[in-house]
Amino acid sequence: MDAQTCLSREIKREFPPEPPDIQFEVADVFRAYGDDYRQTHILTPQQHKAMSDIEKCRTTALGGHVDECDHCGHTEISYNSCRNRNCPKCRGSQRAAWVDARELELLPIQYFHIVFTLPHDLIPLARYNPERVYGLLFRRSSSD
Repeated sequence: MDAQTCLSREIKREFPPEPPDIQFEVADVFRAYGDDYRQTHILTPQQHKAMSDIEKCRTTALGGHVDECDHCGHTEISYNSCRNRNCPKCRGSQRAAWVDARELELLPIQYFHIVFTLPHDLIPLARYNPERVYGLLFRRSSSD
């Protein structure tokens, strides 16, 4: 870390300190209630992994690193992110960059957004076999 990026210059001392805004993150909810939820709901392996990754994101469970300012010696500890594409904390900026890149690939034509609904009884089947169910749905909807 160099003097330009050192955050110690930006720390403002206020007396008395203002109470922090209470904000909850998805990870906080998962850590507090995730075990109970997993006991009462059936999750796909992908859902279980996403939930587990989000619970561990930016905690000691994933390790961390120390940044030290070359100018003043100020140090900061940062914990590693989970990099799960479903994590709202660490993948939001990458998701936005991905959307921007896809927008550059769009053809200069009019697009239509179409929604297909499934009968309620097929939703569990689609959740566990998405490629097969949605592939069949698209093939049938595009046929004459």
